[in-house]
Amino acid sequence: MPAVTDPYKTLGVDKKASDDEIKKAYRKLARKYHPDTNQGDKAAEERFKEVQGAYAVLSDPEKRKQYDSGGGIFGGGFPGGGFGGGGAPGGGFGGFGDIISDLFGGAATGRAPRPERGRDLETDVHVSFEQAMEGGQVSVTVPLAAPCPTCRGTGAKPGTSPTVCSRCQGRGVEAESQGLFSISQPCRQCGGTGTEIKDPCPTCHGSGQTRQVKRYAVNIPAGVRDGSRVRLKGKGEVGPRGGAQGDVYVITRVAESPIFKRRGDNLEVEVPITIPEAIRGATIEVPTLSATKRIRVPPGTQHGTVQRLRGEGPPKLGGRGRGDMHYRLLIDVPNSLSKEQAEVVDELATVIDGNPRERLLSHRR
Repeated sequence: MPAVTDPYKTLGVDKKASDDEIKKAYRKLARKYHPDTNQGDKAAEERFKEVQGAYAVLSDPEKRKQYDSGGGIFGGGFPGGGFGGGGAPGGGFGGFGDIISDLFGGAATGRAPRPERGRDLETDVHVSFEQAMEGGQVSVTVPLAAPCPTCRGTGAKPGTSPTVCSRCQGRGVEAESQGLFSISQPCRQCGGTGTEIKDPCPTCHGSGQTRQVKRYAVNIPAGVRDGSRVRLKGKGEVGPRGGAQGDVYVITRVAESPIFKRRGDNLEVEVPITIPEAIRGATIEVPTLSATKRIRVPPGTQHGTVQRLRGEGPPKLGGRGRGDMHYRLLIDVPNSLSKEQAEVVDELATVIDGNPRERLLSHRR
């Protein structure tokens, strides 16, 4: 590795930095300048070597102590390679192999790639407003990649089996020399699986998977909203190399109700009332989710007044009770009047004196 003038500056840490801070800085820079992510970039390769050299010093308590005491630059190097030599960084808090393995999925250590979790999938389900309020079971169909039914996911023709990869000998990775260090990458022949298929399955052509359509029964909880997500655990796609299945997320699309409007945890209903009802008061019948109820309209009710019935709204998800029902009272003004109605209104106008806009106009006078 190239000589480094100051390992603290190279890693961008303070001389009082803790082991964890040094490791964190190294991880960040190693990921940024690693040759796998900067192919053909010589400057990045040199920078990566400098970062390795700096970490080789600061990760080893003895080498760090020697550098801090002035022996790093002027004392001709460190035991076991140190700044400029080829020794691996030592025992303070983990070597390059562990950290590069963490950063790049295990390839640097020569281990075969681990099984990966399968993809999560999403699908929509359309439910009526009543279904959303009451809950219930619906069915959904989900297209996904599933283990091939002919070869049962092996990718090999029935009666045969995959064989160990002749190039990587089953490790799933192969090393490539990069000067003073080597980089491991997924095997080009087996794609990292560690196996070869000499006689592919005629159904899936060696992939081990086919596109299938699965039908699932989904329990829709009472009170779901438009856009709610219902999780079907383990019903997604099978993961590569024998990994666990992902999940399916069912997105509820709730139809609008002609009467009820969703307002957070509550429902709102617009209730028309007549002018006499607003003036004199009345007892009126209003709809609920299950039936009807009667509410009292007080005398002198204003247009837009809201009355609330507690606990008559939609169920709250998670069994947290129910929301409320809000009734917005709207005074229904006729578009036209009969002769008799007009006479009554004229008579009312002569009885009710005063200008309700007087206060608004008084400052103009």
